Amino acid sequence: MDMDNATAVTEFLLIGISNYPEWRVTFFILVLLTYISTLLGNGLIIFLIHFDPHLHTPMYFFLSNLSFLDLCYGTASMPQVLVHCFSTHPYLSYSQCVTQMSVSLVLATAECLLLAVMAYDRVVAINNPLRYSMVMNAPMCAWLAATSWGASLVLITVLILSLRLNFCGANVINHFACEILSLLKLACSDTSINELMILITGIFTLLLPFGFVLFSYVRIAAAVLRIRSAQGRLKAFATCGSHLTVVTIFYGAAISMYMKPQSKSSSDQDKFVSVFYGALTPMLNPLIYSLRNKDVIGAMRKVMVKSPPSLLKLLK
Repeated sequence: MDMDNATAVTEFLLIGISNYPEWRVTFFILVLLTYISTLLGNGLIIFLIHFDPHLHTPMYFFLSNLSFLDLCYGTASMPQVLVHCFSTHPYLSYSQCVTQMSVSLVLATAECLLLAVMAYDRVVAINNPLRYSMVMNAPMCAWLAATSWGASLVLITVLILSLRLNFCGANVINHFACEILSLLKLACSDTSINELMILITGIFTLLLPFGFVLFSYVRIAAAVLRIRSAQGRLKAFATCGSHLTVVTIFYGAAISMYMKPQSKSSSDQDKFVSVFYGALTPMLNPLIYSLRNKDVIGAMRKVMVKSPPSLLKLLK
């Protein structure tokens, strides 16, 4: 990114909650509780998967990756939102803004791709159980996870490097954190190429993965319908339904933000929609994907019944 193009503006003012002073305390408490829940829930999942050898399977390998992503994703923006909540002038320098925006985009993109990988893992497990261990072996799992991270890094790097923006004085971002669409709306230069790049990136990171996830769940549903036990079908549909709900919230909110025609004005609706995929889903993922799972609950019981000396030895 050419920093010379931004000489007219060296810092940005974030007014995410500043124009709603009566809601600051409530908003601060909600964000704080959400962030603490995100840290505890995802941290617990990572610890349990590492602790219990029974959870060293492809599904839980991807879940641990998802939890690590959610930890990083929440930490990329929520602490800053908390700090700025009561600040009268919540400024960020241009370099800080671009750095935070880049990190958040890489993590969000990696999560989009990883959710598609996790759907593929479940399709193989349900539709080809006899070949599952051969298809989803350790090298394949590592390659799929690395591809999710690597592809997101490449795509977002290209997107960020393509930004050539001139700012002519406007520096107020109507958002809780630095966000690429809000930043583009402040530019006085032509942003049509940048918007096209965002659209192309969104197709590969949002529409195609979401379409693949939906197709995967259709295949899973077809396999579930072949289960003879009515109780088994009901349990499988309940699990898949909760997974699909969280996935739809994440993809749906992001698609509504990045895959629609953009205007030059920033709406309050956009910044509150971003809360769904930026704060809500990192908190809900461990609850939906793991903490309702009997294997994870079993691992929690093992940790709880460990004697203190054993736990101290483990921690060492």
